[in-house]
Amino acid sequence: MRRINQFALALGLAGLTCAAQAGWRDEISTSDVVRLQQLDSSRQKGMAEAHAGAGKGDFSAIAETLAPTAHTIPASALLGNWRCRQMKLGGMTPYIVYSWFTCRIHRVGGGLFFEKVNGSQRTEGFLYPERGAWVYLGASSAPGEPPHRYSGNAASVGASETPDDQVGILSGIGNNHLRLEMPSPVQESDFEAIELKR
Repeated sequence: MRRINQFALALGLAGLTCAAQAGWRDEISTSDVVRLQQLDSSRQKGMAEAHAGAGKGDFSAIAETLAPTAHTIPASALLGNWRCRQMKLGGMTPYIVYSWFTCRIHRVGGGLFFEKVNGSQRTEGFLYPERGAWVYLGASSAPGEPPHRYSGNAASVGASETPDDQVGILSGIGNNHLRLEMPSPVQESDFEAIELKR
């Protein structure tokens, strides 16, 4: 499997104009391009804050998820149900590692769609191929709300982003083991990741 240099990937996100990969570039906002470009620095900041104080949940899960070198993962290996857990680093608390929940990746309208199946907060969005990894453009929504969609260039009038928008990079970190990294969330934390296993 080919290794992915996350830093090089993030730096190159805004510069490519290949028509075959134009889908996510047509959707993403300028501020979210910047967020993706700053993935490495956002991760480092979140890790520093996680190590600086007491948090909640399994602290060892953070290194287990973020330390492995990313590798390519084909679409066929993504499809299906996964055990997932979310971790939030920095911001309101040094870290929170939540308990496991069910998520799935399936085909919707010809694309790949990630969604959290259970748990208190919904997270869902489309995955787009990019240099052996996958760009995630999604949104979160609270219980009782209709599912939110990534707003991107359609953000509220006068706003460059909405608090529910999420962007990230999904990559492989082992056999049936993935991570979704979401840099600089608009609210709550400085860095978020979701570990996927089966």
